[in-house]
Amino acid sequence: MKKSLIALALLGFGVAHAQEQVVKIGQVSPLTGGQSHLGKDNENGARLALEEYNAKGLTIGGKKVKFEIMSEDDQADPKTATTVAQRLVDAGVKGVVGHLNSGTSIPASRLYHQAGLVQISPSATNPTLTNQGYPGVFRVMANDIHQGKVLGEFAVAKLGKKVAIIDDRTAYGQGLADQVDKAVKASGGTVTNREFTTDKAVDFKAQLTKIKAQNPDVIMYGGMDTQAGPMLKQIKELGITAKFLAGDGGCSSEMFKLAGDAIGANAYCSNPGVPLANMPGGKTFNERFKKRFNADIQVYAPYAYDAASAIVEAMKAANSVEPAKYLPALKKVSFDGVTGKVSFDDKGDIKGGAITLYQATGGKWEPMK
Repeated sequence: MKKSLIALALLGFGVAHAQEQVVKIGQVSPLTGGQSHLGKDNENGARLALEEYNAKGLTIGGKKVKFEIMSEDDQADPKTATTVAQRLVDAGVKGVVGHLNSGTSIPASRLYHQAGLVQISPSATNPTLTNQGYPGVFRVMANDIHQGKVLGEFAVAKLGKKVAIIDDRTAYGQGLADQVDKAVKASGGTVTNREFTTDKAVDFKAQLTKIKAQNPDVIMYGGMDTQAGPMLKQIKELGITAKFLAGDGGCSSEMFKLAGDAIGANAYCSNPGVPLANMPGGKTFNERFKKRFNADIQVYAPYAYDAASAIVEAMKAANSVEPAKYLPALKKVSFDGVTGKVSFDDKGDIKGGAITLYQATGGKWEPMK
């Protein structure tokens, strides 16, 4: 009798255990190299979302679900991005949060599309990403058409009509710079220079010397903080007094370490969305994030959290973890995320994306009123 009870207990355990399904969600960002602090920020945001859903004990399709993050390092490199994208496809992930950069998100999106996977980028802002017509591609922040327009109009209206532009020749940096160029000219300003660098460069004095000769009011940089910080130091070394302007790639807390005292009060940046303190779930998210990772939020963690949450909410609505089944639900999803209401338009862009401008004040970015 005792043996029979044990056997039945073991059988019951086996059935219960079999009913739990492990669902892998991919996350891709640069986890090594100069942008690793931003990449880890994305990874942590997505990880926290999945851990919190696991704590709720979700059941989808009649089975208890355990989410696992499969995080890959694309090194902010387009070629590496396609390699790790294929790795995620081969591993059978059910959705992807990523990539961080536009230059990696765009080439990887083709592979995800071919595999029928859902991809939601927390931070890739180049319009091309969602203009390709891939039904499974989404993003949770406003794109560079809006951001570039805001930056260009702000530069001319508040900082000065002569604007020099440098970009890093990536899909993000050049794409944003092109939009700023258009907006400056449309606002009655003049673009004095268009200079170029790379996202691996450390010396910008050749470009800055050309710019200094034109005496602009503003230098706008399209690229990431890894270059923007050292660039500010070299601007100061060359005695250039122009104000400095960057997009979301330079709007990180790390900028103040990278630029040191060269950042001054004449540095400005923009970021899609509203300030963390003004996000509906910003305060509690910041507390949970710091408790879990013992780290400050850089830029994109709240958006990575919402991107991962959008995948899970769509799975819940469709009662399936299979991309083909939950994709229609994702197109209709609407929920209150950390960053605000999360819902998507026909292209996969976030609806109602805002842009906020910031000024460097007292060692941090303060939102401008």
